[in-house]
Amino acid sequence: MLKSFRRFLAVQVGAGLTLAAVGFMPAYAADADVVATVNGMEITEGDLSVAGEEYGTQFGNLPEPQRRAALLSALIEIRLLASQAEEKGLADSEAFEKRLAFLRQQALHAAFIEKVVDGAVSEEQVRASYDKQIAEAPAVNEVRARHILVKTKDEAEAIIKQLEEGGNFEEIAKEKSTDGAAANGGDLGYFTSGQMVPEFEKAAFALNPGEHSKEPVETQFGFHVIKVEDKRAKQPPAFDAVKDRVRSLLVREKYVEEVSALRDSAEVDVKDPALKEFIDGIEKQREGAASGEGDAAEPAKSE
Repeated sequence: MLKSFRRFLAVQVGAGLTLAAVGFMPAYAADADVVATVNGMEITEGDLSVAGEEYGTQFGNLPEPQRRAALLSALIEIRLLASQAEEKGLADSEAFEKRLAFLRQQALHAAFIEKVVDGAVSEEQVRASYDKQIAEAPAVNEVRARHILVKTKDEAEAIIKQLEEGGNFEEIAKEKSTDGAAANGGDLGYFTSGQMVPEFEKAAFALNPGEHSKEPVETQFGFHVIKVEDKRAKQPPAFDAVKDRVRSLLVREKYVEEVSALRDSAEVDVKDPALKEFIDGIEKQREGAASGEGDAAEPAKSE
């Protein structure tokens, strides 16, 4: 979550240099161990660790030794250009002082999120939230069906007759269906209400497992012969599949809780009425977002 100096450092290094994509670095040695020196200035393992935290989402596809080298290269460039900036008196300007003050505030903001907000959400809370959402979620039924799609009603009726005489649904689907699922014997996997066109869905949910439609089902795509393989309650997603999303929602709620408490006790005076109206709107959106949009543990369509 720490992003405090990303833009500042990117400006210092400039376009085309290696800073733009550095990944997390493991603890190779003690923080005080010197990795390199630049004109007598030390770069330590601790420096690599801090930079790795700042740029951990970048260079993610590189092998670890290359990521480590890229990070060190970036820090060398930063030291060289920073020294030149000092010599040219760039650190003495009012604009730089203002930017440095802003970046310090930004870094403290990030530290608060990491230590107070994110650190307050435990694995037990994440699991409890997941269990609660699963328990409260309404039961949803789903069906697994196959189909054979043809252009005419006569073709569909002939297929139904063939099935009544003992024909194999999967083999007929592979031979005659014009749908993309033909290669899989017409298998559409599991689906819930609202995922298929109404005519198809109504016919599929009316059948029992093992049954096929006795009449052609007409939709905008043509004429279908449907066979239901299974019906069941929709399975919830596994905890491991959604725990990061659940945690993110809890962290967001905790963040809004902390910010709201601080705002309530703070004296914030926005002078411009129009700007104040926008700020109030942002706060309402923030509070609404705290509750999340949708169910964090909502499962995806089963295949």
